[in-house]
Amino acid sequence: MATQSEAQLEDGLIGRLGALGWEYVAIRDEVAQIANLKVQLEAHNRLTLTDNEFARVLNHLDKGNVFDRAKTLRDRYQLTREDGSVVFIEFMNVKEWCKNRYQVTNQISADGAYRTRYDVTLLINGLPLVQIELKRRGLELKEAFNQVNRYHRHGYPTGRGLFQYIQIFVISNGVNTRYYANNRKQSYKQTFTWSGENNIPLNQLSDFADVFLDKCHISKMIAKYTVLHEGDRQLMVLRPYQFYGVEAIIDRVKNNPAKGGYIWHTTGSGKTLTSFKASQVLTEMAEVSKVVFVVDRADLDYQTTREFNAYSEGSVDGTNNTNTLVRQFTDEHTPLIVTTIQKLNAAISKSQFLERMAPLRDRRIVFIFDECHRSQFGETHRRITQFFINRQMFGFTGTPILKVNANKSEAIARTTNDLFGDCLHSYVITDAIRDGNVLRFSVEYWGKLKRRDGSLIDEKVAGIDTREFFENPDRIESVVDWIVVNHDRKTHNRDFTAMLAVGSVDALTQYYDLFKTKREAGLHDLRVATIFTSASNEDDKDANGLIAEPEFDIPIDMHNQGHSRDKLHSYIADYNATYGTNFSARDNQGYYSYYKDISKRIKERERENFNDRDRVDILLVVAMFLTGFDAKKVNTLYVDKNLRYHGLIQAYSRTNRVLNEVKSQGNIVAFRNLKDATDEAVRLFADKDASETILIAPYEEHAAKFNSAVAVLLMLVPTVDSVDKLPDENAKLAFVSAFRDLARVRNVLSVFAQFKWSDLDLDAQTFDDFKSKYLDIHDQARKRDQTENASIINDIDFELELIRQDKINVAYILQLLTNANVGSTDRVVRDQRVNDILNIVASEPSLRSKRELIEKFIQLHMATLSASKSLDEEFKAFWHSERENALEAVCLEEGLERKQLNHLMQLYEFTGQTPEREDVVGALTVKPRILERRKVIDRIVDKMTSIVRTFDSDTGDV
Repeated sequence: MATQSEAQLEDGLIGRLGALGWEYVAIRDEVAQIANLKVQLEAHNRLTLTDNEFARVLNHLDKGNVFDRAKTLRDRYQLTREDGSVVFIEFMNVKEWCKNRYQVTNQISADGAYRTRYDVTLLINGLPLVQIELKRRGLELKEAFNQVNRYHRHGYPTGRGLFQYIQIFVISNGVNTRYYANNRKQSYKQTFTWSGENNIPLNQLSDFADVFLDKCHISKMIAKYTVLHEGDRQLMVLRPYQFYGVEAIIDRVKNNPAKGGYIWHTTGSGKTLTSFKASQVLTEMAEVSKVVFVVDRADLDYQTTREFNAYSEGSVDGTNNTNTLVRQFTDEHTPLIVTTIQKLNAAISKSQFLERMAPLRDRRIVFIFDECHRSQFGETHRRITQFFINRQMFGFTGTPILKVNANKSEAIARTTNDLFGDCLHSYVITDAIRDGNVLRFSVEYWGKLKRRDGSLIDEKVAGIDTREFFENPDRIESVVDWIVVNHDRKTHNRDFTAMLAVGSVDALTQYYDLFKTKREAGLHDLRVATIFTSASNEDDKDANGLIAEPEFDIPIDMHNQGHSRDKLHSYIADYNATYGTNFSARDNQGYYSYYKDISKRIKERERENFNDRDRVDILLVVAMFLTGFDAKKVNTLYVDKNLRYHGLIQAYSRTNRVLNEVKSQGNIVAFRNLKDATDEAVRLFADKDASETILIAPYEEHAAKFNSAVAVLLMLVPTVDSVDKLPDENAKLAFVSAFRDLARVRNVLSVFAQFKWSDLDLDAQTFDDFKSKYLDIHDQARKRDQTENASIINDIDFELELIRQDKINVAYILQLLTNANVGSTDRVVRDQRVNDILNIVASEPSLRSKRELIEKFIQLHMATLSASKSLDEEFKAFWHSERENALEAVCLEEGLERKQLNHLMQLYEFTGQTPEREDVVGALTVKPRILERRKVIDRIVDKMTSIVRTFDSDTGDV
């Protein structure tokens, strides 16, 4: 049987959509698209528009970027008609989402940088709101994702930009189907599989279409379950388990107001977005008086405040003032309250607030608790149930308290079910790993460590919990030495942050002081930050493996805690000196501000404009940040602390947020024997056979996998030179796929402490030589992408982040050139060294745009360098001169004012965002015609980004 073609897949899908009630309409270009839009808007709004009136509607629609247009879609346009009357034009009915007009078309073409044709487009009221890109069976699904990205560059902004109204993309090769919001910043890792309520994926396009592309369902996803994130100005669409979790809560509130329940969605699966959307939807229900979303104070940090206020401006009060909370409770215009468990407790227990709160006792109030496994919830739960007669309570947790892991020290060991009721929906860690929504863990156990004299320190007894053994100075120094040696490997040359969790404040101070002493001695340059309180709960005295709750009230007057308090002050002073801040732990508010700054500093590493000098390499903690802290740029947890049950899963899960291809797993390095505890926790929160799903294979298996990939590669290209002789694009495509598979395995292997090239069937030099050929093909594909000569290689994801070496930058190359030039009287030797350096440049993705410049400097300056000038000075002067020439050339070619261009460049380098269209036009000495503007602006922005990529990115101190 022949493989189904892309055209057959497309025809089959259109037929299926027709059966679902989508009306087929033939639209081949923008002219026909606009004509159809007029007809559909008129029918939806039950009116007829004159040509002039519709032109004004069209002008209103043709404003802003994707985010702006998403707002326009959900709003109504006030149109003053030619007869003077006023009507409001609705573009989509988002309240009764099934009451819209539905069409399907295919192969709409657009003339942008080159002609593009889109596969299947779903129109709602004439606007293209869902775009489906297909690849024939057998092709990699990521090719469809990359094709959409190419359309973003070359097609969607053209003409009236109606395709910028797309809300949801669907990509499929027939057997695998995924969807995602129209958000240019996300990677393929942020695409989702739809599933049934039982979390079984609907991968086949036919199954997916029947459920997800049902008219009412897709309308509901756009109208109700697509979030406009004001902070990042991006669209976010809920994943299936988030959808089912929210729907389950809504159903319980509508149909069973006497009962609550909880949602079990694994740590790292996006509970904040789910709980927010549940809170927001409930506020729209007439039967609900108020919705109160409750977090622990530790979680109401920079990120949560920013996200909730981005979803619903002004919903979060980040102060410690309970008066503000009481005022929100009594304000009829505040349907959604976001508060802390501490303030809620005060509002219903302290006498000064009870009189004002009394009228609310009989009101229908829904409480939603984030991370409801928190231990301090028990007391507040009792007070809420006693105070609010007509309340309904729901909880979200990634690690529920079950009978096995309930706190046995309490008089009554209460479970999550005891406090909230039934589990309304579950999505456990095995589900999330299968769907690619969280990463697996690589767990290494290092029980045997060496003293400086070479003798072994051996944890001989499994589960040993004596502090005398674990806090022995020799042992702690041995752990520090291990981390110093292996940290760059674990974090991909410090591209990620690691956390070090220890068993007590006493151990923490030993660790911090050792890191500091060794740094001052020049033994490492790691940036270590720490935070703890001197309260007794920051201790592991009972060694029960459950993480204590962080406390923000500093016990300043506790004399027995004086030593650790003084240490904390000195560590904050170190932090201030490193980052230019001015924090203090003299009072609770100052201490809390310090906590929030650490949180923000680590979380913001994932932002494009983050400055690397602001990074934290290792965050040293006892209990803080081990629960609820969500940072994609954390990939490693060093553990010298007993962990069990939900405490273990919560701590491990700090590392497994999905980011990109480089972050292939969360790295756990255990300096205690946690093997049994890990297996026990996996069994409890997944199932007894889940270890292979949650934990990645050991080093030996990955080495074998690498060698198998080498064999496949060498069958295609026996030598590096064979790559140049590949006969056609299909052969090149096969090489790219084979080498990329090899690079993926190498990426995982490289973080293992025992990694050695001698274990593998390919040496490092040959790998780098193949990498250079791989990059040559990438560069050729990129050049073709700028022309109409599209290639089958265009949409392949080269995953360059897998082979990037962050420490190789222009400053590093300059140092190599200096070394090659100094004291080298033998021209042959020097030329060979220079040739080796150029090979390094060729093999490093971030430097390939700079190769011509570096070669030019070598040819024009190195051989004639005068004795009075250093190579370093000469190179920097050359680099600055070439950059100036490049900017002048852009001004001359495009008719730009140099001062204005400098301003645009500064803004771009500072914010990481490309300039607004109006600002680019404002920098032109002669303004282009309206029809030419988009092409001119795109060309100028491309040249600007090329200059930044060539002269400013990955340069180091040059």
